[in-house]
Amino acid sequence: MTAALALGDDALVLSHRLGEWAGHAPVLEEEVALANIALDLLGQARTLLSLAGDEDELAYLREERAFRNVQLVEQPNGDFAHTIARQLYFSTYQQLLYAELAAGEGPFAPLAAKAVKETAYHRDHAEHWTLRLGDGTEESHRRMQTALDALWRYTGELFEPVEGVDADWPALRDTWQARITAIVEQATLTLPTGPQAGSWAAGAGRQGVHTEPFGRMLAEMQHLHRSHPGATW
Repeated sequence: MTAALALGDDALVLSHRLGEWAGHAPVLEEEVALANIALDLLGQARTLLSLAGDEDELAYLREERAFRNVQLVEQPNGDFAHTIARQLYFSTYQQLLYAELAAGEGPFAPLAAKAVKETAYHRDHAEHWTLRLGDGTEESHRRMQTALDALWRYTGELFEPVEGVDADWPALRDTWQARITAIVEQATLTLPTGPQAGSWAAGAGRQGVHTEPFGRMLAEMQHLHRSHPGATW
């Protein structure tokens, strides 16, 4: 099922990226928060991938070109501001999408009804840190603005229609942009304008074309399973 792979891969890859903060987060409380978000996403990924086949095989034995996640979620953590910008863009999109799916009667409605509560927390967490960093010190403001600018180019792909996902994609994009704009302005930050705004274009992650960091991340994620094929506890 194409849709289950696309949504499942989004959650799986971002879960792994957030898990990379274990032992490295700026404060202990934030390490726990990021780990909890990663676990929420992993739970979503397991449910979605199981709709498409064997979840372990899909996660650990597919090649890079077989993954259907958007390029945004595979971007490296960078500094903490980059992680927050990535989370702000994605969790706002995911919460809006799942709210729409939960209100319908499609195959993803049961999952969405549960996940929408999780994604609302993920969005609130990202918004809180966006405000804290943007309206904080001169240095935190600069870093948060740099992160928003750097990741903006990957957001267009979020609104490319996914076969099998019954959503009003143009309306979703408009609502997302309004919400992102509001929180960014509240944080005394700005979204890219001028030449940078022109880079707001869809990537090709849904078609299996990924950015260079994804290959390295995938090798790390799949290493243990591939090193010991068929192993059981």
